[in-house]
Amino acid sequence: MTDQMTSSPVRAADPSTLSLEFGHVHRLADSAAEGVQAWQISLTSGGETVARVRAVRGQYWKAHNVHARLTDEQGLAAVAAEQLFDTEGQFLPAYEEFVDLPLSVLVVDDLHIEAPWDDPWIVAAMVSSIIDRLSDNQYAVILPRTSEEAGALLTEAGVLLAAEPFSDELLIIDTSLAAPEEAAQRVSARLRSHAHYGGSDPWTEEWDEDDEEGEEVLTARTRALLHLALKELADEAWKEVSTLGDQPAQRSSSVFGSMPRVTWRQDTSWRRQMARAFEDLAADCTAGAAVEPRSTGEEMALHLGIARAHDLTLNRPRLVADTVAGLPEERGDLDWDACSSDLFEDHDVLMLFDDSLDGIEDAEGDVHQALGMVNLAPLDWFTAFYPDRARDPDRGFRQQ
Repeated sequence: MTDQMTSSPVRAADPSTLSLEFGHVHRLADSAAEGVQAWQISLTSGGETVARVRAVRGQYWKAHNVHARLTDEQGLAAVAAEQLFDTEGQFLPAYEEFVDLPLSVLVVDDLHIEAPWDDPWIVAAMVSSIIDRLSDNQYAVILPRTSEEAGALLTEAGVLLAAEPFSDELLIIDTSLAAPEEAAQRVSARLRSHAHYGGSDPWTEEWDEDDEEGEEVLTARTRALLHLALKELADEAWKEVSTLGDQPAQRSSSVFGSMPRVTWRQDTSWRRQMARAFEDLAADCTAGAAVEPRSTGEEMALHLGIARAHDLTLNRPRLVADTVAGLPEERGDLDWDACSSDLFEDHDVLMLFDDSLDGIEDAEGDVHQALGMVNLAPLDWFTAFYPDRARDPDRGFRQQ
């Protein structure tokens, strides 16, 4: 069922304030709890509960009779029990034919949500997170299929997550397939994108993406984390300068091993300049200067810095929190896609990663000019694009 929770003052739907809380009590001595568990999940904004939903997980190999256990949970779980399993708990032929791996089920129903959060994209993000935490690629996720107000948001969320109609009452997401995973990524990307717009309400038709234009992508928090990423890369690059010497690099996750193949045979002197490019950009971040790559080498350094910052955002939340602590929050914080788009004049240097374009860096000058490309050959990477913006040639190198 879907309905409105107790009303509260309507506010702009800022997805960055949302969190999920999972509640489940499992009695250790209760054998029935082994096969089927019911979870109550709350969606909160600023500590206030704005939505609740139930998830019932049926693990076929643990339940004595998954049909009976799901039926006992009532609601959509009972409907799923009747349509997917026989009375002995065995799979029905229609279910076996419908999914690749007919094993466990996760039933999501009984949604209660208040405005302004009652949007299918928000609900889809909730369901996607629930799937991620309570299942794996051997689950069939069951959602209601209905046009009635009660349950309609879950139906719309299922469609956004690539659910397929199983019957007049049920939608099924087969987690063993690629399409649901791709759909979940789209939903997550949309939620993250809209989370950058703070107090504005991106869920209404009045919201205009053009409002984003002209905003500074290097907010204080973005600048701080980008500095951390570039500093890490500089430190790693200097270590590799010492260990590699003039030896060729190889494809790897190391700094020089992650660069285009055309750079792998460059010598120590070249690598020292590349390490300094990371440091120069890191210094720009701390000085509050414009972070604009002044050479091809700095373009590569900034691309790698943004990629590292994005990785930190995804994988090191505690480190990120410590890095940005005390800095003002802005709606464009940590928008790495915007950084990749706005901090470069072009992305020609990224063509060097494409092995099918081998040799493009050595094309004749008139070819580069016709294509608008300059300084792609590694020996030209540290030539300034504009002489009046060249780095101080006497700034020196880090003492190793």
